Amino acid sequence: MEKKSKTGSPKELTFEKALDRLQDIVNELQDPEKGLEKSLELFEEGVALSRYCRGKIDEIQKRVEVVLKETPDGFETEPLDGDEDDAIDDESEDEA
Repeated sequence: MEKKSKTGSPKELTFEKALDRLQDIVNELQDPEKGLEKSLELFEEGVALSRYCRGKIDEIQKRVEVVLKETPDGFETEPLDGDEDDAIDDESEDEA
């Protein structure tokens, strides 16, 4: 049986592999046969992987914003996690 990555080494993984491992952890944590200690280890590994993935997403978002700012067409950037309700509220205020 192949041993999966441990908490201390998410940086050795690609984003895709880290995300796959995170999904594996979620599936493993749903097993009612897991003991408390093993569940805690999996949870800790999952938190580390989640933080690593979030950091990679933030890094890519910044790189995309730089590319868009440098284009001659003058594209504007918006946050990736923008709330659609805010956009609807802004439209409503414009109509008033």
